[in-house]
Amino acid sequence: MNTKLFVGNLSFNTTENDLQDAFAAHGTVVEANLMMDRMSGRPRGFGFVTMSTAEEAQKAIEALNGASVDGRNLTVNIAKPREERTGGGGGSRREFSGGRNRY
Repeated sequence: MNTKLFVGNLSFNTTENDLQDAFAAHGTVVEANLMMDRMSGRPRGFGFVTMSTAEEAQKAIEALNGASVDGRNLTVNIAKPREERTGGGGGSRREFSGGRNRY
């Protein structure tokens, strides 16, 4: 079992310290990260917590999944590996041989 947990439905007021404190009651927190929006710099409402052992991770899931933190009921489960992304969705570049669009 993996020790990295996905934590969803976080309040936008929740900090990484709040996240670490909530999970520290159930074991040793190795890392706690909130995902931030690149454009605004504000939290996106989810994050990841890495526990030191699989047993501690399971205890944290059982204790905190559905629990209320900052007025929101958390979703806590095992983090899935990030899927490999393919190229952007903007379509392909086309080269035209016609008379227009020449430099």
